[in-house]
Amino acid sequence: METGTAQQKTPLAFINDKSPILDVICNELDNSGVEILFRSENIENGSSQLSVLTVLPDVCIIDLDFYDKNVLAQLRELKRLYPSIKLIAHSDIDTEKAVISLLDIGVVAYLLIGSDTDDFKKAIEGVSDNGRYFSVGVAKIAREYFGNK
Repeated sequence: METGTAQQKTPLAFINDKSPILDVICNELDNSGVEILFRSENIENGSSQLSVLTVLPDVCIIDLDFYDKNVLAQLRELKRLYPSIKLIAHSDIDTEKAVISLLDIGVVAYLLIGSDTDDFKKAIEGVSDNGRYFSVGVAKIAREYFGNK
């Protein structure tokens, strides 16, 4: 039975390497009410795709390649150009240095590799409501970071 309210889709962009695992997660998110505006393979390409949109996504999930030494500079530039977009980092790196670097840039959620669709949904919903979301492996670092601010 319908309640008379339409489910509002959260506009989202994915910047990643288009991995098969993320393909499944993207499909499941799309089926659950998340509107995926685009997927790109790197931050530079994602920034280019954002520049032509008439409506920006609320959230951008970025699968970070920390082996690219320019990734933090590219992420800073993306945040500078699109400050209203809430950034969710997705990475396998859980070091304090990496997490704090991302929080300094303005990342509001951090999902570790291995997070499932439910984790992605929780992160998207959390940041859409002006909250934050962190995988268990980095939550302590984030709590300490925000506790010191």
